[in-house]
Amino acid sequence: MSEATADLHPLLAGETITLRPLRADDLAALHAAAADPLIWAQHPDPARHLRPVFEKNFFAGALAGGAYTVVENATGRIIGSSRYYDWDPDKGEIAIGYTFLARSHWGGATNGEMKRLMLDNAFRRARVVRFDIGRDNWRSRKAVEKIGARFSHEGHKEFNGVALDYVFYTIEASQWPCA
Repeated sequence: MSEATADLHPLLAGETITLRPLRADDLAALHAAAADPLIWAQHPDPARHLRPVFEKNFFAGALAGGAYTVVENATGRIIGSSRYYDWDPDKGEIAIGYTFLARSHWGGATNGEMKRLMLDNAFRRARVVRFDIGRDNWRSRKAVEKIGARFSHEGHKEFNGVALDYVFYTIEASQWPCA
């Protein structure tokens, strides 16, 4: 992460989880949380549960900056990850994505708490937060709608040299209660 965005990536502590900047030594524990094929079943990269694919297509980019390790406060266990990316200071826009949680934390309050922590932090500087989601990833689409993101448009993103169908959601600072 560049120096200009470093203040967008502090430790974020919530009631049940803490988001801390990802470290290289998180690989084994983070992959253990990501190794369930069902986590990636609706994702544009469904083989991401395999360690070599996870390392190359997820972890390497995560280490480049903006990524968080999600730690369960009660146990200290790593249960997922999310990250900031595409910071555009001229537009005041940043994206949140590359998010996954262990299935043990699906359907509860964890994803909402994680997104609230990240959005509260992002809106200290950003005016718009964007979520780029694989078109058929209904679980992620419903999750961002649940926190108030609005569908913006459909389009394509290139992934490993292949154009994939994506949907784009946004939340503006004026729509976020803590902004």
